[in-house]
Amino acid sequence: MQTTKERTTPAVAQSDVYPTILVHAEPGLASSHRVEAAARLARDLDARLIGLGAETFDPSLTAGPFMGYEAGQWVGLVQEEIEKSIANAEKAFSRDSAGAKVEWRSMQDYPHRALLMLARAADLIVMSPASKAGRQRNADPADVVMSAGRPVLIVPEGRQHLRAKSVVVAWKDTRECRRAIADALPFLKRAEDVIVYAVVKPEEVDAAAFEVDDVIVNLKAHRVNARPLVNAVPQDGVTNAIERVAQHSGADLVVCGAYGHARAREWAFGGVTEDLIHAPKYFVLMSH
Repeated sequence: MQTTKERTTPAVAQSDVYPTILVHAEPGLASSHRVEAAARLARDLDARLIGLGAETFDPSLTAGPFMGYEAGQWVGLVQEEIEKSIANAEKAFSRDSAGAKVEWRSMQDYPHRALLMLARAADLIVMSPASKAGRQRNADPADVVMSAGRPVLIVPEGRQHLRAKSVVVAWKDTRECRRAIADALPFLKRAEDVIVYAVVKPEEVDAAAFEVDDVIVNLKAHRVNARPLVNAVPQDGVTNAIERVAQHSGADLVVCGAYGHARAREWAFGGVTEDLIHAPKYFVLMSH
């Protein structure tokens, strides 16, 4: 079941922006921070914000002692509770998205599946790191970034305003990274400083410098103020190196490709992707 409520008429989008932003909304503080970050971004970009209320239950719980008529009663009660939760999510979304051009949609489904379905209507999906609430109530960005065909912006805990005046692009010469740079152009064009940063093995430094220079030339053709940085892998790893550069440059956004593959219904990721998806210290824009 899916319902749609539109509160305003969408404005005509300008070029080089994300005309429509999608965010999953739930009752609770973590969701409020995520929606506030998405709403601020929508206001800054003059974008339309779609709030999605989505929740479901695990059908396997109807097995065992809950059989027949009792199971039917139990399902009905659970669905009523889900409807109440989605209604509360809508109220919270209306409060936290004040001042933005918004639309509300709701469905009883797993949140990550609902986001994947609505990705067709959006240019950017705003999410938080996965919580312990479970897939019935909370969407894991790992499920969405690998399948949505849209860039995913992950909001770190405790942050509600993405300024993106300074941005770090974590460069790796892959399809995923090239896709992420293209998807991030609305941010990169507005940034005052963009660092294209490659962290490689010592014997790969010269080759990486050549690659990064090509990226810089291409970005400047898109009116992006970019500069190169290439370092050998430090002892404490690539993720820490990226975070140090972000801290020293005053960046609050890291752009990177999402690298992983499906295995036994779950995604297996490389170390850097895993760190930036599930424990980011800065806003992270990922594409696959």
